[in-house]
Amino acid sequence: EPRAAKNKCQPTGISQLDQLLRGGFPKGALTEIVAAEKNCGASTLLRALLEHAGRQNQIVAFIDGADSLDVTQMAENAVSRQLWIRCHSAAEAVKAADLVLRDGNLPLVFLDLKLNPEKELRKIPATTWYRFQRLVEETAAVCVVFSAHPLLPRAPARISLRPQFSLGALEQETDELLRDLEMEISKSEF
Repeated sequence: EPRAAKNKCQPTGISQLDQLLRGGFPKGALTEIVAAEKNCGASTLLRALLEHAGRQNQIVAFIDGADSLDVTQMAENAVSRQLWIRCHSAAEAVKAADLVLRDGNLPLVFLDLKLNPEKELRKIPATTWYRFQRLVEETAAVCVVFSAHPLLPRAPARISLRPQFSLGALEQETDELLRDLEMEISKSEF
């Protein structure tokens, strides 16, 4: 029952984020994480989400819109359970996401567009996001879109990260950084 899955969540493994989302990423819905400025912790958050999925033995499709993921900084279990699709443009990444979501066999899909140029992102039609929403509803998948500014019209869940990290953050452990993330959530329904 895919419609019933809308009420279920996929825990993120990050207590602050799970509390904001009331249990985790909603299944059967798109979630958008907006990192409008540098130094807001988006890369740390993404790496933590991938590593949590790896610890949970989940297979993740990671669609890398700007071929920017540094796997050398990730735990081996996260990398070994990851389908990493390396793209060189937002258009390639959207096509890859469309194929992965249509396949329906991957319950957790991350689409990273945060480093793609704004002019590429503006070319993505709003109908793409509506189509992606319908695809995840059918499979109860979780699809998380990372971007530098809001892309999804009326995103069911949008998390905005606020910049706050300074050079001193380089000395902190990942768990400390995740606890210090400033996040704001806004929700709407399709």
